[in-house]
Amino acid sequence: MKQKIYCLFLFFLIQLLPAKDLPTAKPEEVGLSPERLTRIKPVMQGYIDRDKLPGLITLVARRGKVVHFEKYGNMDKNKPMQYDTIFRIASMTKPVTGVAVMMLYEEGHFLLDDPVSKFIPGFKDVKVFSGVEKGEMKCVEPGSPITIRDLLTHTAGLTYGAFGDTPVDLLYRKAGLYRGTLKDMVQKLTKIPLLYQPGSRWHYSVATDVLGYLVEVISGQPFDRFLEQRLFKPLGMKDTGFYVPGEKISRFAALYGLRKDGSIKIIDSPAASRYARPPEFVSGGGGLVSTVSDYFRFARMLLNKGKYEGERFLGRKTVEFMTQNHLPEEFLPIHPVLPGKGFGLGFAVLVDVPGSKTIGSAGEFEWRGINNTFFWVDPEEELIMILMTQFSPYLYYPVNKQFKVLTYQAIVD
Repeated sequence: MKQKIYCLFLFFLIQLLPAKDLPTAKPEEVGLSPERLTRIKPVMQGYIDRDKLPGLITLVARRGKVVHFEKYGNMDKNKPMQYDTIFRIASMTKPVTGVAVMMLYEEGHFLLDDPVSKFIPGFKDVKVFSGVEKGEMKCVEPGSPITIRDLLTHTAGLTYGAFGDTPVDLLYRKAGLYRGTLKDMVQKLTKIPLLYQPGSRWHYSVATDVLGYLVEVISGQPFDRFLEQRLFKPLGMKDTGFYVPGEKISRFAALYGLRKDGSIKIIDSPAASRYARPPEFVSGGGGLVSTVSDYFRFARMLLNKGKYEGERFLGRKTVEFMTQNHLPEEFLPIHPVLPGKGFGLGFAVLVDVPGSKTIGSAGEFEWRGINNTFFWVDPEEELIMILMTQFSPYLYYPVNKQFKVLTYQAIVD
């Protein structure tokens, strides 16, 4: 009996400790002030104490070493947040898909300016929406074909459907794009006009889902299997995938939303979530679940120019190329919630530090998910920052901006 109690105690103690397999350092060893880093915790904890957020995790690493890894609040009702909690990372899937595409690019399967129709013939005949006349949609021929570069930079003419009210967005909603497989989605997309001419503007879209299908076509493998074999397994991302297996449901966070009175409530419980079972549609744009530790491995590989623990995933020049702004000045900033930002091949890139209205470095790249998960990589400062919570609506609180400021102010070398 005593042995059983001891084992249970040891199990719960381990859950309270940060992941042991992450490289760590004392803040002062990597140019950060330990005193200044302590400013992060009370600000983050304040969101929990005021019942604004259910729980969250923050991680800061510099020069490849973790110097701050904190958990706050609960992951589900009265269940405390754990360091290995699994989160819906939504659009933080996009950089992963971008890396998968560029791995195939490095193998010589395509050039970035190749037409997408070379691999997905249905896009060869796609038209472009030009307006509504007498209640009918009018379309014109595209001035140029959609390229793989257009998909990577969200300049392909595609949209999202859920976020707009144009006639094209309405067609997306009517088409039921997310019912079926990736192939089914792409086949439906090729029958819907583009919202604008390819290459003429930046517009957030389902382009990354099309890239997921492109990976399937070129590699001959299902998209999820490609990611597992080429990225997740070799990177040690053991808790990252398109659903949460039954044996891990106890580590899956609930998704919270707002009541009318401003308090929070569960809007997607772990056991009932669509992520609790294998999906038919594996979304390259927003389908992954992951942990902070797993995503740190991915971010560290990027900071280390494509290399992780001795294994090379991308070439140094490829990562440098991906994380530069690829958009013309007239497209910038790409969105009001991303001031000062351009866009590379799968990432937002900071090009105007004063214009961003937050401390940062030129060349810093990042992306985020709709359930308020965030990551930033700053090559100049050799800095990685990750914040994950499970709360909707997106950007309702400025927790991401506060965390970023509190991290940068701790740099002292």
